[in-house]
Amino acid sequence: MIKEMIVVEGKDDTAAIKRAVEADTIETNGSAIGADVLKRIRLANERRGIIIFTDPDHAGERIRKIVAQHAPGCKHAFLPQEMATHNGDIGIENASPEAIRQALSQLRTESADVQGEIGWEDLMAAGLIVHPDAANRRLVLGKLLGIGYANGKQFYKRCTSFRISKGEFAAAYAQMEQQLGGDGQ
Repeated sequence: MIKEMIVVEGKDDTAAIKRAVEADTIETNGSAIGADVLKRIRLANERRGIIIFTDPDHAGERIRKIVAQHAPGCKHAFLPQEMATHNGDIGIENASPEAIRQALSQLRTESADVQGEIGWEDLMAAGLIVHPDAANRRLVLGKLLGIGYANGKQFYKRCTSFRISKGEFAAAYAQMEQQLGGDGQ
């Protein structure tokens, strides 16, 4: 049984989570998160902790942001889009139990009171911003770091708030370069 409550978008996500692990969930019922749901999320975060596990799409990222603002210090699980897509539909409900367990084994804890080791210049040097293939590079590196895909500014914020170390970044960067077969420039 997972100690924390897992925040998901809907009933189908809850069903997918329960096929993969023994856990309790809180459903946001989409991006129009009501005050009562936010109250339950805050209470769950105080008493058990929460894991935000939303769909790897724009709406899921919006929900993740809203929930994280109301639940400081929460944990995040990320699932790559290709592991959550079926017939063009993107969602946690489409993921295999193995993919869900893998995402839950690579949790990241957000911290707002930390100065990160990764700077904007590190992202530039890694070709994650101001690079012709920056979006694809962020996709691959985000997967390797377990922080998901994000635009440049959000990727920087995740590196900082999830306390990605220089060593962890360098190791993932080397792995990304091997996968992409390039020199980064």
